[in-house]
Amino acid sequence: MIITGKPSPLNFSTLPPDRVLNALESIGFRSDGRLLALNSYENRVYQIGMEEGPPLVAKFYRPKRWTDAAILEEHAFVRELAEREIPVVPALILDGITLHSFEGFHFAIFPKHGGRAPELEDRNTLEWMGRFLGRIHAIGALKPFHERPTLDIASFGEQPRDYLLTHAFIPADLDAAYRAVVDQALDGVRHCFARAGEVRALRLHGDCHVGNVLWTDDGPHFVDFDDSRMGPAVQDLWMLLSGERADRVQQLTGVLAGYEDFCDFDERELHLVEALRTLRLIHYAAWLAQRWDDPAFKQTFPWFNTQRYWQDRILELREQIALMDEPPLWHA
Repeated sequence: MIITGKPSPLNFSTLPPDRVLNALESIGFRSDGRLLALNSYENRVYQIGMEEGPPLVAKFYRPKRWTDAAILEEHAFVRELAEREIPVVPALILDGITLHSFEGFHFAIFPKHGGRAPELEDRNTLEWMGRFLGRIHAIGALKPFHERPTLDIASFGEQPRDYLLTHAFIPADLDAAYRAVVDQALDGVRHCFARAGEVRALRLHGDCHVGNVLWTDDGPHFVDFDDSRMGPAVQDLWMLLSGERADRVQQLTGVLAGYEDFCDFDERELHLVEALRTLRLIHYAAWLAQRWDDPAFKQTFPWFNTQRYWQDRILELREQIALMDEPPLWHA
């Protein structure tokens, strides 16, 4: 049975399971009633059993986050990669379109693709990851995004800082300390970008951590291009590095050994690694704050916006200030 009436206001609290199933039925997919919520906070993503055929994955986009044109540009980029036989998971094309609407919600359908997290301690895995990232970037460099944003200091640092301060998320007794440390951290970011000089911006995955890579015996599949944007190539590399400095150098060496088989890497971008990490930390705190009216966030991140949380963020930024003053990583 189709639900009538449009939800108001439009948010994920008005997306119960029956509305999800009705949305799929509206574009011709009949579910067998099985619905499994997958790990996603920004959007709502479900694995849905079908009466005929294998399960599908339905992704419902957070209202008002992206324009239709920006979502379609992401879909087109992923399909462009798939057509070059790069292992990604593009949205299904149904009646010539990939983005669908139901009672105000925008959604897309994807084939189900399983896998496990990659074992980044293994040199062969690192090189394999690097080869496919090099191929993604070789295609990403062919033309720019027009509808999707660029990763820069303003959008990932200054604007998130301003949101946190103007919406009074910082406790009063920590406000002065946070203002001072976040401004000092952003000065450090600017110095890192100045040391790197003018680097090329290309179409990126944008959020290339291990949770967005599914590994099988055939190698990696890159999923969830929701944060795809323009930016420096190293943005898709640094999140694969962890551990002590010697460990990160070894990991970087493995990734670049595969990457440079398909795409040149500008080593000046290594000046940006800690700067990009700093921007991500500032942006992440504001991302949580901007979605704090979503009940799923309060349930999943109960530690956010506590006194201890902001004390830890101040210490974290102080550590990043020191790290940005250190020499950058260089691969062996």
